[in-house]
Amino acid sequence: MKISRRETYKDLTEKITSQNLLLQPQDNERLSNLCGLLDENLRQIESYMHVEISNRGNSFIIKGDEQNVPLTSSLIEKLYVISAEEELTSKQLHMYMNNTSDSTESIADKIISDPDTVSLKCKKITIRPKSKSQQEYVKAIIKNDLTFGIGSAGTGKTYLAVACAIYFLEKDLIKKIFLVRPAIEAGEKLGFLPGDLSEKVNPYLQPIYDALNEIVGVERVIRLIEKKIIEIAPLAYMRGRTLNDAFIILDEGQNTTIAQMEMFLTRIGFGSKAVVTGDTSQIDLPRDSRSGLKDCLEFMPNVNGVHITNFKPNDVMRHKIVKDIIREYDKRKK
Repeated sequence: MKISRRETYKDLTEKITSQNLLLQPQDNERLSNLCGLLDENLRQIESYMHVEISNRGNSFIIKGDEQNVPLTSSLIEKLYVISAEEELTSKQLHMYMNNTSDSTESIADKIISDPDTVSLKCKKITIRPKSKSQQEYVKAIIKNDLTFGIGSAGTGKTYLAVACAIYFLEKDLIKKIFLVRPAIEAGEKLGFLPGDLSEKVNPYLQPIYDALNEIVGVERVIRLIEKKIIEIAPLAYMRGRTLNDAFIILDEGQNTTIAQMEMFLTRIGFGSKAVVTGDTSQIDLPRDSRSGLKDCLEFMPNVNGVHITNFKPNDVMRHKIVKDIIREYDKRKK
């Protein structure tokens, strides 16, 4: 016998409740964005929150466990606000909610509990941090001169750093953006690669370019590079420079040596901000070379104006399987 989803929910929950929700102002375009094509977004929320959702226009009825229903109601209200400025695709919803199924923190803690959630309103798009750690990270970048974002791939540390750089540039708070990354991941030296300096470094900076293109647009990125408002350089080429009124991003900081990290950190000039991102579990340096990132993290908490955000596996904003894989690798390293 086939068991319906409604019967399953009744079996799994002892106390079933319902709540009416009226979204204001009524806006058919925003409602369509919220619900998705053929209500696919609502079905996705149902699956995550273990509730049933029905609606007629801007009037919603939510049924389910007495704990999940108010959380779902608050979530829908939050998403309705976001729907005015951002397309709510299935992927976007997944990014908002993929940490909720097995986390010790509730969905309320992760998405709707902080009334001071920060958003970066750039000219092309508005970027909203999706988790508490991302919120902490963006706020730290805004408040501090030097911020470290430490975590595995997919936590958004590089993307959000680039978003903050563009935000500061568009608000005329800085004059230039510098993007640097150690070029050693493939075991190649820059001299072996074809092209000029930019073409040699570009393959290593592709994740940063991807973020720039999404936030600003390809054509504008090209113009900003041509005007040298955005400048790319291998880490080694920064020696002897002092960068004033700039936003400086060092990506893959775990692959710097101690001398390289010291050199980078002492390039920060007046009116500048710096962000260092890295994953201390993915060091590609020779075995006899100590990571400059791991080294400086030992004493940086003693320096004023510095903040360190440590991302967790639950902050991974990619497919759930990526989060699970990272967790299993972390277990093997312990």
